Amino acid sequence: MFQLGKTIVSEDILEKEFVCNLSACKGACCVDGDAGAPLNEEETKILEKIYPLVKPFLRKEGIEAIEAQGTWVNGTDGDLETPLIDNKDCAYVIFDGKTALCGIEQAYNQGIVDWKKPVSCHLYPIRIKDFSEFSAVNYDRWEICDDACSLGKELEVPVYKFVKEALVRRFGIDWYTELEKVAEDLKNDTSPRRRG
Repeated sequence: MFQLGKTIVSEDILEKEFVCNLSACKGACCVDGDAGAPLNEEETKILEKIYPLVKPFLRKEGIEAIEAQGTWVNGTDGDLETPLIDNKDCAYVIFDGKTALCGIEQAYNQGIVDWKKPVSCHLYPIRIKDFSEFSAVNYDRWEICDDACSLGKELEVPVYKFVKEALVRRFGIDWYTELEKVAEDLKNDTSPRRRG
């Protein structure tokens, strides 16, 4: 772990490799698990505002879940998150054949909304936990992403490079530039104290 501004960052995001492999996983992260996508308070307001524009892109089951539960919910642990369909799929999930995609992102890609998707989805496999004084930036290892880890290793793409756009969206370009410097220093430093 190292500190970067008001963040504590896991070295795993610099050392582990990852590239989403949708052809292998079929978007399993949008339909597996026991909770919706984590949201922050600002994102709950955005979802409320853009829902009428995103609604035409969604499945009937997703619309029913959102209209019954709301555009966002308080999860079992009290955190803000996207609603689920029957405690499985994210309510905003749509399918292209057997592959799960984000209905919000489809609306974004077509220029209907100017918000791509929740930043937690955009950042995955990085998870951010906000505390009062700092934010923890960690790599989240999930077996459904084994193919993404294999592809990342094959293409030699570290996690932080794969999610560059999302990290810049969350923390800004200056923070990301500093992260790149730390990554370069770590790569060039073979002393055990840094490798820990």
